[in-house]
Amino acid sequence: MKTREEALALDRDDPLADLRSRFALNPQVIYLDGNSLGVPPLAAAARAQAVIGEEWADGLIRSWNAAGWYALPRRLGDKLAPLVGAGAGEIVVTDTISINVFKLLSAALRLAAARDGKRRVIVSERANFPTDLYIAQGLIDQLDRGHVLRLVDDPAELPEAIDDQTAVVMLTHVNYRTGYMHDMTALTKIAHRAGALALWDLAHSAGAVPVDLRGAGADFAVGCTYKYLNGGPGAPAFAWVAKHHQDAISQPLSGWWGHRAPFAMDAVYAPDQGIGRFLCGTQPIVSMALVEAGLDVFLETDIGAVRHKSLALTDRFIELVESRCAGHALTLVTPRAHAQRGSHVSFAHPHGYEVMQALIARGVIGDYREPHVLRFGFTPLYTRFVDVWDAVETLRDILANESWRAPEFAARHSVT
Repeated sequence: MKTREEALALDRDDPLADLRSRFALNPQVIYLDGNSLGVPPLAAAARAQAVIGEEWADGLIRSWNAAGWYALPRRLGDKLAPLVGAGAGEIVVTDTISINVFKLLSAALRLAAARDGKRRVIVSERANFPTDLYIAQGLIDQLDRGHVLRLVDDPAELPEAIDDQTAVVMLTHVNYRTGYMHDMTALTKIAHRAGALALWDLAHSAGAVPVDLRGAGADFAVGCTYKYLNGGPGAPAFAWVAKHHQDAISQPLSGWWGHRAPFAMDAVYAPDQGIGRFLCGTQPIVSMALVEAGLDVFLETDIGAVRHKSLALTDRFIELVESRCAGHALTLVTPRAHAQRGSHVSFAHPHGYEVMQALIARGVIGDYREPHVLRFGFTPLYTRFVDVWDAVETLRDILANESWRAPEFAARHSVT
């Protein structure tokens, strides 16, 4: 892609082009941060109005039954399941990733202890998303049974780090900073050969890259719905548990929604059968209902087509940045190999924060991650090839004219 006209031609031939019309997009903005917060589906506003103005205002408490509120966590889980290689009854949409990591990691450690009480090691990456590590650290402190968190600095170190002391391997499928994508099947097999369990975080995978949890033999997974799935800010996350584990394990947050018969109001907890036992408290119905608007767009395509376009977008972005922004101290930190790349591209720059603020001021919205990383997300459902071209041209202009040096771009915001 050497000209803007070529980019426009690619958009005209794009089989996913019509899906862009399903989203509320600002025509003055090039949005390359859908890997952090997806844009709203057009159907979301109408769905919110229906939930608030009809189901809540008119149906009131009757809507737990009449509008299907009570069944929503499981129903949404079944709708999401094909995107991550899961089956019916294997996913619930609920809580946050942090809470779900706590629940599933706790369950996994208990299961590992039942199999071999000597296993005390959780293996992960130092570059994993911090909340996963924080939850693991807090859980270790709470358990006080000699568990340790073993962190590797390079993905290549993982096979050696997984040994006969490992209880759980906890990894994020696509790294939030670099976009590096693990081989889920290979690492899950390594974990199982060592007698360990595999817990995967799909925050930067679900809706962006093909995932086959059952095919990979994974044990547990968490993910969020507000990135590539466009569920809305702070939308509920999801939890997946392999079918053969569901009735054999328990989780520590034994709230009433995870009870076998919550409205029996029994004083003694009895876990639900299947994935339902991984629910906890009353669900946030308004935000949960909006998740469906994002999931419904995926019914018009398939994840193979999404992945094909994702790779085409990211390939061209990398090529254009390296050719048109050469000599401006940009260093690619995202893998070039398709098998190791998610759907975002990151470049390091000594003044990455300031450069990103200058881009945002010009209507090209990406985000910044320490240290010095400019991160650009490509959501194939609505990102165009012409967006790639125009974003790179804006970046080139900012770097060439050093407009990022303006004092206002050095001011740090609370959210970067």
